[in-house]
Amino acid sequence: MSGERSPRTTRHSRGVFWCERAWVAGGIAERVTVVRDDAGVIASVAVHSEPPMGAHRLPGVVFPGFANGHSHAFHRALRGRTHAGGGTFWTWREGMYRLAGRLDPDSYRRLATLVYGEMVLAGFTAVGEFHYLHHPVGGGRYGDPNAMGNALVEAASAAGIRITLLDTCYLAGGLDDTGYLPLSGPQTRFGDGTAAGWLDRVAGLHDTPGSRVGAALHSVRAVPADALPEVASALGAARPLHIHLSEQPAENEACQAWHGCSPTELLSGAGLLGPHTTAVHATHLSEKDIRLLGSAGVTACFCPSTEADLADGIGPARELADAGSPISLGSDQHAVVDPLVEARALEHGERLRTGRRGRFTPGELVTAATVAGHRSLGWAGAGEIAPGGPCDLVAVRTDTPRTAGSAPAQLLLSASAPDVHTVVVGGRTVVEDGRHTTLDTVGPALAAEIEELWRT
Repeated sequence: MSGERSPRTTRHSRGVFWCERAWVAGGIAERVTVVRDDAGVIASVAVHSEPPMGAHRLPGVVFPGFANGHSHAFHRALRGRTHAGGGTFWTWREGMYRLAGRLDPDSYRRLATLVYGEMVLAGFTAVGEFHYLHHPVGGGRYGDPNAMGNALVEAASAAGIRITLLDTCYLAGGLDDTGYLPLSGPQTRFGDGTAAGWLDRVAGLHDTPGSRVGAALHSVRAVPADALPEVASALGAARPLHIHLSEQPAENEACQAWHGCSPTELLSGAGLLGPHTTAVHATHLSEKDIRLLGSAGVTACFCPSTEADLADGIGPARELADAGSPISLGSDQHAVVDPLVEARALEHGERLRTGRRGRFTPGELVTAATVAGHRSLGWAGAGEIAPGGPCDLVAVRTDTPRTAGSAPAQLLLSASAPDVHTVVVGGRTVVEDGRHTTLDTVGPALAAEIEELWRT
């Protein structure tokens, strides 16, 4: 595709990495050698005082690959364009709907390739794409009913990032005191008519070495309650299931008024809560909601930069973690694409909410950014530098103006995406010296693609 270039060649071995320091087994270890096999899996992890012959030297601190647990790739075209009129989440959504009407499979593939390229440059090695932009404008069908989803998988492959395509069930246009509303306007692109229609289309998607097929329910506003048991029965625990949950108080109020319970209680009653489930945002929760999510082992995916940008609020992350819910992180609408900033913002939100520091330890933040996110996306063994898992490595410099002087174990609380200098995904170096190895400069290409979208 336009914007791609040939990989640069290097003199070091692509299969052996020597890390000045690495996050191993929950803490910092020095002079760590990581060897990958031909399948891109870590074969061994050992300490060597000097780099083995031909090893790829990684200065700074090397983390396991970061997981972006929640992405809407097309929202990236809204960055820096939604702030003139103030408003709320609901007014922001109108601009998002206008953008949704401008994409087709080809333009979506081009945009998403660059968005995923930006993610890899920032240190993300896996992404959960919460995908609901399924059909043509007006609600028809493409010849390939999964053309838009397949475009995202192709984009991830081109950018060198692992993807879980969270194909999203979206059947209603909202919920108010009169009940569920029909899809209208750009929303008609999102719907499959019935839960059975959605399940039938999703059956045409298949895993590949670099992609997984997951599922999502947009929210209790967009999937009527009578469809939930059918979805629960069909999906079981066979694949990851993600759900926007209690992002806005209005969602809770509508659900309480129509169903007499909270969104969490509604999902629990339908059998949709379990370790395979991820509740995205989980912002406005009661104590009962927290207990239900925690006791079921539901992962909570916080997207702090988006939740701040959209004035959503600050969710009870510490309470959820203490109740038994693993915490993961996502960049959602991509107002910021930076796993280090998201991890820091999780802790900062807790500090602002409670007036206390150290609500999450640096180790807990690393786990949220790595292990928990990968598990929620169905990538078993990812997110750790250990034998048997994918060889995903992110090297962060410790000598930049932002990181100089930081204790290595606390680097997550000082570094930012520009400090990432090398990213390895499945044993393949995708970012080297801060540059993507197969895509041209991502920024100018993104600018051109986004300008073209808004011109159409």
